[in-house]
Amino acid sequence: MKNPENFYQLTVNLLNERGVKLSDIEELVYGLQKAYIHPLTHEAMQESIHKILQKREVQNAVITGVELDKLAEQHKLSEPLQSIMEKDEPLYGCDEVLTFSITNLYGSIGFTNYGYIDKVKPGILKWLNDKSTGRVNVFLDDLVGAIAAAAASRLAHTNPDLEDDSIYSSPKNED
Repeated sequence: MKNPENFYQLTVNLLNERGVKLSDIEELVYGLQKAYIHPLTHEAMQESIHKILQKREVQNAVITGVELDKLAEQHKLSEPLQSIMEKDEPLYGCDEVLTFSITNLYGSIGFTNYGYIDKVKPGILKWLNDKSTGRVNVFLDDLVGAIAAAAASRLAHTNPDLEDDSIYSSPKNED
């Protein structure tokens, strides 16, 4: 696994195995940025998601979180962690803490984007939080939300000229 591309592909494969497609993350990014960036293209969102997933810190977080979720599903964790994971205890918080390294990649906007989608749980996040599926996604839902939040934040930071009425926008030709 010395090749960085292998870690990227492993990360994407783990997300896919757990039922998360990159297009699901793109939908979250779109929801976060559609009101701010015009035009918001699929290519820009996909590129931003890929850039986030290429970061080793993100890969390590996904690998760690997914492994813990899988072990909990297999009832291979010691108590009380097994029960905490099965119930997705609200005060556990370690799942959110793992995401902070992802959400903070592009500053405070990543943190606020993450807080919003973690609370609202749109799209794939609603499905990942559905306990009736029998899946344990204590870490995965937060990791997916953090990836989307960071990708949306990256777009905001790299495309200020696409934001309507931004002080960072290029001056409009008044001719």
